[in-house]
Amino acid sequence: MINKLILGDNLEVLKKIESETVDLIYLDPPFFSNRNYEVIWGDEGEIRSFQDRWAGGIDHYIAWLKERVEQMYRILKPTGSIFLHCDWHANVYIRVDILDRIFGMDNFRGEIIWQRHNSHNDARKKLAVLTDTIWYYTKSNKSIYNPIYGSLDEKYTDSFYKYDDGDGKGLYRLGDMASPNPRPNMMYEWQGFPYPAKGWRYEKETMQKLHDEGRIYYPTANNGNYDYSKRPALKRYLDEQKGQLLGNIWADIQNVQSQASERIGYPTQKPEALLERIIKMASNEGDTVFDPFMGGGTTIAVADKLGRKWTGIDQSVQAIKVTELRLDRQRDLFSAPFIVQLHKYDYDTLRYKNAFEFEAWIVQQFGGLSNAKQRSDLGLDGKMPDNTPVQVKRSDNVGRSVIDNFLSAVKRADKKLYDKNIEDQKPVGYIIAFSFGRGAVEEAARLKLKENIIIKLVTVEEIVPVSKKPDITVEINELSRDSKGVREIEFVAAGRSEAGIEFYSWDFEYSSEKGFRASVIIDREGRQRHKLKAGVHHIAVKVVDNNGLESVEIIRLKVNGTVERTE
Repeated sequence: MINKLILGDNLEVLKKIESETVDLIYLDPPFFSNRNYEVIWGDEGEIRSFQDRWAGGIDHYIAWLKERVEQMYRILKPTGSIFLHCDWHANVYIRVDILDRIFGMDNFRGEIIWQRHNSHNDARKKLAVLTDTIWYYTKSNKSIYNPIYGSLDEKYTDSFYKYDDGDGKGLYRLGDMASPNPRPNMMYEWQGFPYPAKGWRYEKETMQKLHDEGRIYYPTANNGNYDYSKRPALKRYLDEQKGQLLGNIWADIQNVQSQASERIGYPTQKPEALLERIIKMASNEGDTVFDPFMGGGTTIAVADKLGRKWTGIDQSVQAIKVTELRLDRQRDLFSAPFIVQLHKYDYDTLRYKNAFEFEAWIVQQFGGLSNAKQRSDLGLDGKMPDNTPVQVKRSDNVGRSVIDNFLSAVKRADKKLYDKNIEDQKPVGYIIAFSFGRGAVEEAARLKLKENIIIKLVTVEEIVPVSKKPDITVEINELSRDSKGVREIEFVAAGRSEAGIEFYSWDFEYSSEKGFRASVIIDREGRQRHKLKAGVHHIAVKVVDNNGLESVEIIRLKVNGTVERTE
């Protein structure tokens, strides 16, 4: 499975996903709040998706959500889990009318109560709601579950972890080494110490291993000799403790604070620690995580960090592009590749990308199967479900000679299929290109009219919508300098696109090796102020339009006695 960010209606995308292919689903749908709109990003796709959602009251909202959860149940593996994040407005309806009916009451695993924040001024007027509900269900009783741990209480650690041998292993507490039940085979003398009434907890081999590792505490008398009136104990080091086993009340994870490094300006952004806990609890490395209401992309960013495969969907262009920027910012040499599936594709990117990658991608988009061999294939790049050949030309104005060569290759590849397609008046093959010249069009028409041979000429734009990426220019103004030569520079970006501009992003430490890594993810005005010391600086600004297409302008500034823009 290839990691994907998909722009679109999640219900339509869900219907196309193969059954039982996902290990974990987390969804944070728009909360039911009796408003006509609940718009976060404010772009056209999001507004369309939220329009009239609440018009029919709670019944309308539950029906809207239920048909999506039904599809989520279908794509979950038998060992899979779902976590549905909601608040008090509809949590009861969601459990009774959706989750219990689709997943069954027997597969209810818990109601996670997440305390988002502490009491505020509203609590003086009414009982403040400080929590969200996360419903946790599984598809069967064979689901993945990894115990979760929280931080140990500071008072507890201060009270019990009070021993330190000064050997660099840190603080430890003493653990009982006596067996809780009578065990005759554990009743042996150890280092001169008599065995406890019910025997030791460990066999001799294990005791010896613990002894050799220095993990047994031996009580001593004032003279430094062993005190045999007391019992040895196990050293349990603080650094080795996983933490305190947690239940369903999670009060140890703060909401995203205003100064948090992970904050992106998304109003309902969930903290990475919350998603990290859920993903670790109900999946393993290499499993597939799915988020159908991606929002600011926290689920996807965390899943990627934890080595899971993932798919994220959102109706908003900004949600898709912000998530892409978050992924780019955290990527390293070991990060898995991903694709971004938009409503429109940039002509230049498609036209000049790697030929083999483009061939495979466009054949799949056309509904065919790409040719994995890429060599000795007679120039045929794929086939349709009925095995009819497909050829891809990553070029414009494809000429007459391509038709002649393709027809010859089709005959040699499968003469029986070729003859059958002619008899059935079906295409003997498909040629995909960005555009076709007059000679190719006329020859295809002649073959059909005179010889009853149909070669279907298909432009890329007939398969996927193609558009031009936006243009961008950047103006630079020096605002001030201090006594140390530090300059404050104003950068003003201006993007132009027929689709309209969504937002800008800035990378003030750009390097070609690392690629674009946004230090400012969302800038709706295209205006930034930044202080630069003497030296050479590379600044990159990215503009994103309403189609999700983008352009990047890289600025090289030399700051010394003056501020000079160099190419």
